[in-house]
Amino acid sequence: MPRLLLATGNRHKFEELKCMLAGIAYEIVFPADIGINLEVDETGASFEENATLKAKAFAESSRLLSLADDSGLEVDALGGEPGIYSARYAGENATDAELVSYLLSKLKDVPEGKRQARFRCVIAIASPGGEVHLLNGECPGEISLSPKGGNGFGYDPVFYLPQFGKTMAQLTPEDKNSVSHRGGAAAKARSFLAKLPGKKYD
Repeated sequence: MPRLLLATGNRHKFEELKCMLAGIAYEIVFPADIGINLEVDETGASFEENATLKAKAFAESSRLLSLADDSGLEVDALGGEPGIYSARYAGENATDAELVSYLLSKLKDVPEGKRQARFRCVIAIASPGGEVHLLNGECPGEISLSPKGGNGFGYDPVFYLPQFGKTMAQLTPEDKNSVSHRGGAAAKARSFLAKLPGKKYD
């Protein structure tokens, strides 16, 4: 069975992506488990560029087909912020709680009904030869006035989904994956990987 390297050092994100890709005809590999510890500078100006940078770097280092994602939150009332800076919006080493608090402080004068937002995810799949395929996912919602729920991570406690009447952090993992930006991009990745020619990259 060919191997697919998930280009992340974040074990939580690895497990989430692995769950979303379950059933594909690949052995899904965590970089540290095969001795790869890469830190890729996300110097791109878009989710597409950052996902590509990561996927290509891991594919080149491992000589394995590699999948990377870049994702973030875009808030209309903030002109699309935090966007590609979502993970470091409140500073380089900010905790999830600090990120949420900072976002809510930026929106303190924005009333309900004008707090539309979306999570966006771009997945890049790169071969060791440098070929890259991009897949997109998006999840619309609103920013709530206060955090609720203990599931998920990042901005999930303040990302309100009207169709559920809950924040993303109040959803079960199954419900979250059915509507999330990463789940949407991963579903497209599953279809793409299923149609790949039977190349062996490892």
